[in-house]
Amino acid sequence: MDTVDRLIRSTQELLWERGYVGTSPKAIQQRANAGQGSMYHHFGGKADLALAAIRRSAAELREEAEAALSREGTALDRVGAYLDRERDVLRGCRIGGLAQDPDIVANAELRQPVAETLSWLHDRLTEVLREGQDKGELARDFAPEAVAATVSAVVQGGYVLARAAGAAEAFAVALDGVRQLLLSKQL
Repeated sequence: MDTVDRLIRSTQELLWERGYVGTSPKAIQQRANAGQGSMYHHFGGKADLALAAIRRSAAELREEAEAALSREGTALDRVGAYLDRERDVLRGCRIGGLAQDPDIVANAELRQPVAETLSWLHDRLTEVLREGQDKGELARDFAPEAVAATVSAVVQGGYVLARAAGAAEAFAVALDGVRQLLLSKQL
């Protein structure tokens, strides 16, 4: 892994662990085993490096979600695969957590890839659910867009509940609840 990759990966991890304010240039450099000169040679400063890290985290989340949502099976199988994908529940969502970081939210440039990714996920879930409805897998009165928003909200809320409880079971219970709601609209 080259210096740029180490700097970005280290920033991704620190943003996930500490948020924007807690991610100091010194901490990034130490974690990446890179000097100050290397960091500032490749990036204009902390905000530039944070943006690169957020973009990479967003791309990784999209890739993981797409792998689940594009697999074979019914719409509910595909959404189920998304819900069941491996996660570090007690650390929270790399992207959803940034949406709760006041310094990320206050910076339009840093907020943009977060908002775009969450919007993409909503749109992709809507598309999968709409396909299921069109194929007759889901009831006609099913509202794919609203249900996609609910799925996203339950996943993000599940992280919050699990972190507050210090137990991954709270996340699992939230996902079981959304599965029950989805199954109630299956034909």
